[in-house]
Amino acid sequence: MGGPSDGAARGSGPGWPSGANLPALRGHNTALVLDLLRVAGGDGISRRELAERTGLTPQAVSKITARLRTAGLAAPAGRRASTGGKPPTALRLVPGARHAVGLHLDRDACTAVLVDLAGAVVAERRGPLDLGAGADEVLDLVVREVRALTGAVGAGGPATADAWPPAGRAVPGPDGPRSAGVLGAGVAVPGPLDHRLGVLHRVTGFPEWDGFPLREALTGRLGLPVAVDKDTNAAALGLALRAGLAPTGAALPAAVPSSAGAPAPAAVPSSAGAPAPGGGTAPAATAFPYGSFAYLHLGTGLGAGLVFGGTVHRGARTGAGEFGHQVIRLDGPRCSCGNRGCIEALCLDAVAHGDIDGAARVLGEGAANLIALLDVDRVLLGGRTLLRDPDTEARFVRGVDAVLTGRARRAGWGRAVPVAAAPGGPRAVAEGAAQLLLAPLFGRASAVAVPSAPVGWPD
Repeated sequence: MGGPSDGAARGSGPGWPSGANLPALRGHNTALVLDLLRVAGGDGISRRELAERTGLTPQAVSKITARLRTAGLAAPAGRRASTGGKPPTALRLVPGARHAVGLHLDRDACTAVLVDLAGAVVAERRGPLDLGAGADEVLDLVVREVRALTGAVGAGGPATADAWPPAGRAVPGPDGPRSAGVLGAGVAVPGPLDHRLGVLHRVTGFPEWDGFPLREALTGRLGLPVAVDKDTNAAALGLALRAGLAPTGAALPAAVPSSAGAPAPAAVPSSAGAPAPGGGTAPAATAFPYGSFAYLHLGTGLGAGLVFGGTVHRGARTGAGEFGHQVIRLDGPRCSCGNRGCIEALCLDAVAHGDIDGAARVLGEGAANLIALLDVDRVLLGGRTLLRDPDTEARFVRGVDAVLTGRARRAGWGRAVPVAAAPGGPRAVAEGAAQLLLAPLFGRASAVAVPSAPVGWPD
C-alpha cells in the first residue's frame, strides 16, 4: 500500500480548518501550512504543530514543508524545547522569497508598493497620474513603475520615491519582474468595473475607459499575472487581513473550495510598526473584534468597501459599495455622474468650501443609512481627502460619530456603531491591491481571477 498523499488528513485542531482529503486539493493544504507559518512569524512552528492544527498527517506535512523549503519559501527557525527525544525543528516563512506589486490608480495620482509575503511594504513610489490621458499613456506609466520597483528590489535595495523617474531613465527589461520573484500585480482603480473579467465600466468623469480590458492589457505588457478590483474593495481586503481575524471557523474562505475543509483563517499581522523579517515595515496589528465593517473612502470620489464575515462583498456585478452616488438632496449640486444631490457631490463641495464639519455630517448621514440597511459592526474612514491632515481626520471621525450616535439614540439601538480612521494611511488601497495576489495563496481570501498561475509558486 502506498504512503499517504499530501491530502491525507485527520481531525483538525480546535478552530482551525482541516486539510482536504483529496490529492487534487494539494494547493489548498499548502495554503493551510503557509498561513500557519505566516502566523508564527520569526519564531516559527514545528511540523508536529502544523499537523495538529491542520489535521494533516505528519507525512503529508513533511511533503508540503519539503516542497516549501525547496522553493525557498520556508527555512529553519531553530529547535523547540524537547519533551523527550530529539528536539523538533521549527520552520518559518521566508518573507522575502516572493513579492507582489500593489497599484492604486486614482484619477490624478498613483501609489505603487512592493509587498513581501509577510505583508511588509519593502518599496513604495508615488506620483501624478492623469487617468484622462488615455490608456496607452497610463499603461506605459504603470509598466515603467512596476519595473522600477521590482528592479530596485531585485538589485538588493529598497526603492522609495515620491516622483516618477525622469524621461529616458533606464529600467529593467521584461524579464526583470520574474527575476525579482514577483508573483504578480494587483491593480485597484475607481469603479464601476467587473473584477472577474478585469474590465472597467464607466468610471465617473472618464467615460472613455468604459469597456477597457485593463487586466488583459497589463498582463500582456508586464508578462505577469494581474488582478483588478475597485479601490474600495482592495482597501477593504487589506483591512480585513490586517484586522487579525482569529481561526474561529468564521474566517476567510479557502483558496480552493472543498466540502472536506472549512475556510482558512486570516493570519495575525506583526505588531504595529515592527520591522518585518527581511526588511520593510510590517502592517500594524489592529485587533478588530468585528465580523463586518464598512470602509468609506473619500478621495477624488467617494465609495465604500463592504466586509461580511471577514470576506469582501463585491455583489453580483462588482457593484456593491457604489456608496457615493446615493441621492440624499434632490436639489443639491450637480454630481459628475449626472445626478443632483449625491453624497459624493455634497461632501466634496463642502470640502472645497472649507466646511469640513458639514462634509462630515453628510458622510455621517450616508453611513447611518448604510448601517440601517446592512447592520455592520464598524465604520472605517479613509481616503486622501479625509486623511489629508490630523485635524481633518479627527473632525471627520467626530462628525460621523455624532450622526451615528444620534441615529442610534433615536432608534433605541443603545450604543452606536464605532467609527475610526482606517489604519494604513494613504497607501491602504495599494497595500490591499497587493493582497489581491497574496491573500489567496494563504487561503485567506477568495481569489480574484488572474489569467495564469503566479510565477514560481509551488503546487
